[in-house]
Amino acid sequence: MLALRLSTFVKFNRCKALGAAFGIVATLLAGQAAAEGKIRIAQQFGISYLILDVVRDQKLIEKHGKEAGVDIEVEWASISGATAMNEALLANNLDIVSAGVPPALTMWDRTNGKVKLVAALGSLPNYLLTTNPDVHTLKDFSDKDRIAVPAAGVGFQSRTLQIEAAKIFGPDNFQKLDQISISLPHPDATAALISGGTEVNSHFSSAPFYYQALQGNKAVHKVLSSYDILGGPATFNVLYTTTAFHDDNPKTYAAFYAALREAADWINANKEKAAEIFIRQQNSKLSPKLVLEIINDPENDFTIVPQNTFVYAAKLHKLGVLKSQANSWKDYFFPEAHGENGG
Repeated sequence: MLALRLSTFVKFNRCKALGAAFGIVATLLAGQAAAEGKIRIAQQFGISYLILDVVRDQKLIEKHGKEAGVDIEVEWASISGATAMNEALLANNLDIVSAGVPPALTMWDRTNGKVKLVAALGSLPNYLLTTNPDVHTLKDFSDKDRIAVPAAGVGFQSRTLQIEAAKIFGPDNFQKLDQISISLPHPDATAALISGGTEVNSHFSSAPFYYQALQGNKAVHKVLSSYDILGGPATFNVLYTTTAFHDDNPKTYAAFYAALREAADWINANKEKAAEIFIRQQNSKLSPKLVLEIINDPENDFTIVPQNTFVYAAKLHKLGVLKSQANSWKDYFFPEAHGENGG
């Protein structure tokens, strides 16, 4: 039922500008949270959502709810893209959504804090890959190159490139690489790099896709990592919700947060079983060997602790992408996360 409602909602709203949705945010976010004991969660696709896969597979929200004396009804949905996530959250079709740090910060900024971040979903790098043998730094890209990203100009990958472009080309040229970026889903961009011969010769790629591209075509090489840009390990995706849901559903929210923490701890102690859960929950065709390789990769940390998110808050404010200035990462995360050693 929820999937059907979401599908209809997304199709109906696809042609509308997200800015229009923000214009009615005060109405949508005021007093319309789901009743205590119910939570509607949406995730995207890929191994960066492994924590949610474990929460769902092991029914951890329901477990922690019962421990608190609440029978929690959990509804799950799968949606691709931050724009659709944000629209559904604003329209009260979802309670918890997931996306990269920059889109989440945009929601916090545009709603004047009526939307905040719940928890990280792990620190995982994105790799900027190319088949162009002459490209080794951002300065080497030309008008003939095409960089595939999931959401050109606004998504995690584009915002991360904008931060680096501002450093290399100057703040006035922070959107320089947007001119050669095109929106393309990760699977399609990966296929383009592996096959070669298409206009797409570069891709800012997340796991498992950069593993596949590097293994699938010897001409593919890494230009840089998001970790290079952000100064070390950094949160990739996050969960976020409205202050209305957080404030009106304290037991449900607490059970959800406890479920996330338990799932993260469990993954790190049960990596082979975690790989099996990922394949089962996402109906993945990836080999168990590759999934386990990704989980074991020391660059990938499946943790709910925020890392280096404030780099985005500070840099994107300086570039004018965010109007609100955060003094700390705690300004845009709910208090439950403040006890973590985050950043």
